[in-house]
Amino acid sequence: MAEKKQAFHGSDLEKIEEIYGIKKENIIPFGGNVNPLGISPLLKKSMGNHIEAICEYPDRDYKTLRSTLSMYCNTPMKHIIVGNGATELISLTLNLLRPKNAILLSPTYSEYMREISLVGGSYQEYFLSEENDFRLDLEDLKAHLTDDVDLFAFCNPNNPTSSALTTKEIHNLLKHCKKHHIFVLIDETYVEFAPDVQTVTAVSLVNEFDDFMILRGTSKFFASPGLRLGYGICGSLAFLEKLNAVKNPWTINTLAALAGEAMFMDTDYIKQTKDYISKERERCLTKLKKCSKLKVYPAYANFILVRLLDGTTSFEMFERCIKEGFMIRDCSSFEGLDGEYIRFCIRLQEENTKLLDILTV
Repeated sequence: MAEKKQAFHGSDLEKIEEIYGIKKENIIPFGGNVNPLGISPLLKKSMGNHIEAICEYPDRDYKTLRSTLSMYCNTPMKHIIVGNGATELISLTLNLLRPKNAILLSPTYSEYMREISLVGGSYQEYFLSEENDFRLDLEDLKAHLTDDVDLFAFCNPNNPTSSALTTKEIHNLLKHCKKHHIFVLIDETYVEFAPDVQTVTAVSLVNEFDDFMILRGTSKFFASPGLRLGYGICGSLAFLEKLNAVKNPWTINTLAALAGEAMFMDTDYIKQTKDYISKERERCLTKLKKCSKLKVYPAYANFILVRLLDGTTSFEMFERCIKEGFMIRDCSSFEGLDGEYIRFCIRLQEENTKLLDILTV
């Protein structure tokens, strides 16, 4: 059995180029979880027409951008804050909350662990169970969310499992956390890829609960990680006021704000993306389920988690794929995935077919 080595992040194309001698332009990044259809056509047109806007400072309150987001999310503008990627808002929120004892739904994105540690807090991980296909046991989780906990954070859909809580489950969870004075942070980075967004998003609960915050970005669904544009939705206007008070002004540049105003209104592109991902995800799942060497799990995001059952290690499968120019994610670096797991995102149909042929051979 091969020794496990470094697990590469989806953006580590330069490292791959250096180690494997494959030009990064020739690598198909199945680990990056980015919309394969590319950026919004309306965004392209808008950027070309408004390039001279960089001569101006952005509106400090980003009213037009927030108004556009209000229409996109169907929630009042006063509940929306924008930031330099979701990462800035994670940092600001945790700096303001300064949790002493947090619980994180795991396995998960490591940025929460890092930020909690930076503000001097501690955290425990509540691990989703493989035996339950990484679906949450809500009643068991609630037993862990007690008065000594001050923050619960989770991704929905979750990365890397692609599992999700329903809006009904989140409502139940928020009611419980309110009783115990626990702030809830929900990362909805991948929610727009879900088969039915309205059944898993927490946006409709903003008017009922004020002790939770939703975070979203544009890196994945809108294929614009270089734009660094994120936003948060929170029911508590007092909490948003505190966030805005400590937030640096103009962290979103003029072009990024204009880009957001365009992409969130590109209804054709948004529908095309949703339809394509839904159809292609189902095709990939169907083919993978027919292979006895693999176990696949229900997927709500634009990526699929796969367990290798035939003795092949995740690193061996990573190398098998990278030699063909396909960069998947070796999940051995995720705490809580005990076994051999890989993750790959939905790319263009022809690319997906070639990858599936390697995985199921």
